[in-house]
Amino acid sequence: MATNIGMMDSAYFVGRNELLTWINNRLQLHLSRIEEAASGAVQCQMLDMTYPGVVPMHKVNFDAKTEYDMIQNYKVLQDVFNKLKIEKHIEVNKLVKGRPLDNLEFLQWLKRYCDSVNGGIMNENYNPVERRCKGGKERSSRGSQKISKSLQTNNMHNAGSGDIGHRPRQAKIYGANSAQEVQALSKEITDLKLSVDLLEKERDFYFAKLRDIEILCQTPELENLPVAVAIKKILYAADAKESALAEAQEYLSQTLEAGEGKAEED
Repeated sequence: MATNIGMMDSAYFVGRNELLTWINNRLQLHLSRIEEAASGAVQCQMLDMTYPGVVPMHKVNFDAKTEYDMIQNYKVLQDVFNKLKIEKHIEVNKLVKGRPLDNLEFLQWLKRYCDSVNGGIMNENYNPVERRCKGGKERSSRGSQKISKSLQTNNMHNAGSGDIGHRPRQAKIYGANSAQEVQALSKEITDLKLSVDLLEKERDFYFAKLRDIEILCQTPELENLPVAVAIKKILYAADAKESALAEAQEYLSQTLEAGEGKAEED
C-alpha cells in the first residue's frame, strides 16, 4: 500500500476538480473548494469508508470552525494512522490554516492511498450520511441539554422579574442578529485571506520558475546563444504594457537568417 509516495508520483498531479468530485461522490457532500476540507473531518471519514468501523466517528466534528476543534479531528486521524501503521506525517499546523495548496497536497496523497487499498472501487454498503450522524447525534444531544438548562434558568428568572423580562429578550434577539453578521463578515475576511495566500503562492511559484530560466540564460556557455538573448529580451523588457515577444522573435529570426547566410558563403 502506498504510504510513502514521492512528490513526482502521479498522485500529486491530480487536479482540484477531480479531488472534489471524488470526495463529494463518495461522502455525499457538496464541497466547492479544497480548503473546505481543512477541518480534517473529510479525511477521517475517507479512512472510515476505506476501513469501515476503524474511525471513531462520534469523535469527528464536521462542524469544526476553530483551529482548536480542527486539531481534535486531526488527533483522531493520527490515532487511526497509528492503528493502521500508516507512516505519514500530518502537518496539522499548516492544514488547519486552510491554505489550498497544503490541503490539496494532503488530499492528493489520501486519494492515492485509499485507491491503493480498495483499487478505487467505491464501498456500496457504506452510508456516509448515517456515519456522520454517529457523531452529530452525540454533539447535538449535548447541545440540546445545555440549551434546555439555559432555557429553564431564563424562565425562572423571567417569572420572577415580570414584564421587565421583555427588554432583555429584545436585546438578545438584536445581539443574535449582530453576532450572525459578525460571523458572516469574519467568514468573508477569512475567504479573502485564503485567496490572497493562494495568489501569493502562485506568484512565488512562477517567479521562481522565471528566476531559474534567468540563471540558466546567464551561464557562460549559453548567454550568447540567440535563444538565450531572445529570452532575456522578454525577461528584461521595461514596458509592462507591451509584450516583448515580437521583438525577441524578430531578433531570433534575423540572427538565424544571418547564420544561415554565413553558412552558405562558407
